[in-house]
Amino acid sequence: MPTTKKILTTPLRIAISVLLLGMLSRILQWPFAASITVSAFMAIGLLYPFRFWKKPEKHFLDYTKLILVLFWSTNGVFRALEFTYSLFFQIIIAITFLIWIIFEGTAYFLDEDRKTKNTRIQLLWNFSMVIGTLAIIAGSLLNLLGWRFAIPLMVLGILIVVAFILKDVFTSKKLKQEDRSSEEYQM
Repeated sequence: MPTTKKILTTPLRIAISVLLLGMLSRILQWPFAASITVSAFMAIGLLYPFRFWKKPEKHFLDYTKLILVLFWSTNGVFRALEFTYSLFFQIIIAITFLIWIIFEGTAYFLDEDRKTKNTRIQLLWNFSMVIGTLAIIAGSLLNLLGWRFAIPLMVLGILIVVAFILKDVFTSKKLKQEDRSSEEYQM
């Protein structure tokens, strides 16, 4: 995948972060959690097609990702508003996700040239992302088992992942010029 400038990267990252914070609000049963989640899903559902249509060259996987994001965001809105009959959306999401995994999969996250040199701060951020993801998974599983510290662990994981997603939004231009590895972040 060539390194190209993606449009709407910052608004999409903010929408994903708001979505994660909305889900966190739902877990903690805070007021307006459903409104935050619905607005984040709608923002993602509106921003990604615009990003898709601005792309000069479209391939099969681009259409697959578009369908995946549209059905995922629509399903998210329906689930947040507690509508029934979302099984159709979940089936389409599963099919498009499998197509994406088969055709692109983990190669999506790898550096094509294998020449990217990570700085110490980049390695720490990547390590924090792994820790945050593992904290979310562990907190979810331990919550099923009734562990009393499961929710704080999940909250910590979500906050770490949100910080990772938003780190490029608030960094200086110098760091953005040095860090070329996050340009390919997509949904």
